[in-house]
Amino acid sequence: MKKIQIILVTILLFITGLQPIFAQDNGENWTPLFNGKDLDGWHQLNGHAKYTVEDGEIVGTTVVNTPNSFMVTDKKYGDFILELEFKVNDHMNSGIQIRSESTPDYNNGRVHGYQIEIDPSDRAWSGGIYDEARRGWLYPLTFNPDAQDAFKHNQWNHYRVECIGNTIRTWVNGVPAASLVDDMTLKGFIALQVHSIGNNKEEAGEEIRWRNIRIQTDNLSPRPYDQTFVVNLIPNYLSTQERVQGYSLLWDGKQEDVGRHWRGIYKKTFPKEGWTAKDGILTVHQSNGMQEGGGGDIVTKKQYDAFEMQFDFKLTKGANSGVKYFVKESYDTNGKSGIGLEYQVLDDKNHPDAKKGRNGNRTVASLYDLIPKNDLDATRPPYVEPIGEWNHGRIIVYPNGHVEHWINGYKALAYEKGSKHFKHLIAISKYKDWDNFGLWKEGHILLQDHGNTVSYRSIKIKVLK
Repeated sequence: MKKIQIILVTILLFITGLQPIFAQDNGENWTPLFNGKDLDGWHQLNGHAKYTVEDGEIVGTTVVNTPNSFMVTDKKYGDFILELEFKVNDHMNSGIQIRSESTPDYNNGRVHGYQIEIDPSDRAWSGGIYDEARRGWLYPLTFNPDAQDAFKHNQWNHYRVECIGNTIRTWVNGVPAASLVDDMTLKGFIALQVHSIGNNKEEAGEEIRWRNIRIQTDNLSPRPYDQTFVVNLIPNYLSTQERVQGYSLLWDGKQEDVGRHWRGIYKKTFPKEGWTAKDGILTVHQSNGMQEGGGGDIVTKKQYDAFEMQFDFKLTKGANSGVKYFVKESYDTNGKSGIGLEYQVLDDKNHPDAKKGRNGNRTVASLYDLIPKNDLDATRPPYVEPIGEWNHGRIIVYPNGHVEHWINGYKALAYEKGSKHFKHLIAISKYKDWDNFGLWKEGHILLQDHGNTVSYRSIKIKVLK
């Protein structure tokens, strides 16, 4: 009897021209967002690209001299799981808006909010998360290059998007693509974008097609958490996925918690002066020269060998600081100091140290006095945020000695700790007189007091095995 019912439903769908979207799939309750016949339940905003329905598919077609166009759901959605399929011309750029808005008081009604990228270009960021008309890229696939091969050119692609609470996760053809934690907008419409082509007549008439658009809004069950890198934009907060992955906070944003993980260098407790922990921000303040009249460097109570550390930092004009790792408490020409490898934190434009050293190896995100940062990807300028804005730093030390510095989603440099080249760089650096510099198996992590005001937050670490 059940087989007969399925056959009858399939025949009915074939007769009506609908794609085979079923109300239930593996016990999950799905609601179609598109009836396969017309655009009932949708309306168009902003640009004047053409949207039609053909063969049970929504077809978006580019038009010259019109801004980005959006076919928008009449309803707004907060928590949901969305699935759909699309096929796009390789010359197009598109996206799916989620939790998005259009209000008269924001850029005259311009659509803005989270966009799940559709990117058939060589950049291959399909499944990444862009903040349309607002903050720009939040999750470029530089964070997850393994997902860049999931997109299928000139074929139907399947997207899954989970929006539950403050977490947005995406999949491209079953491959985990992005994981974002953010709470700027928790409810809004869903929209299908046809990107503007300006006055380029050669690109007029390009098509993107969508089908099998369905949603769940009740009794949501997220897929199991995996090792996909998480971009977490909520300060001093660990998401469930990050906890599953093994991250812990080195400061939870509370004053009384600072001394749990940090102490002054050569001290047993956190400095009483020179540093403040207020409103979720850990700040080293201006003083009369490096460590003179200030609080001095602070170090973690624990020592680490293989790890991944993330941190946000904010510079003041002309400021200098650094995040050191494999630190040993030792002496230099200035007296007591923490000696170790350093992720440079610097205002390159206004601090003279940026022009010292060799080939820019004292600029921000460089391995100080050893390796300059790469020429970073120019598709997302600026890769370093302006003075007064937060930057995201990341240091990865793998168990095999491979080390990477990242800034704002871009790999700034990589090196092999202990390699012949690494030892050569030390031999021609300011560190040449320290025995076994940078070769220690483990060490403290240090935040530097260089006499300038610099702030840190969202300091988290994951031990690698």
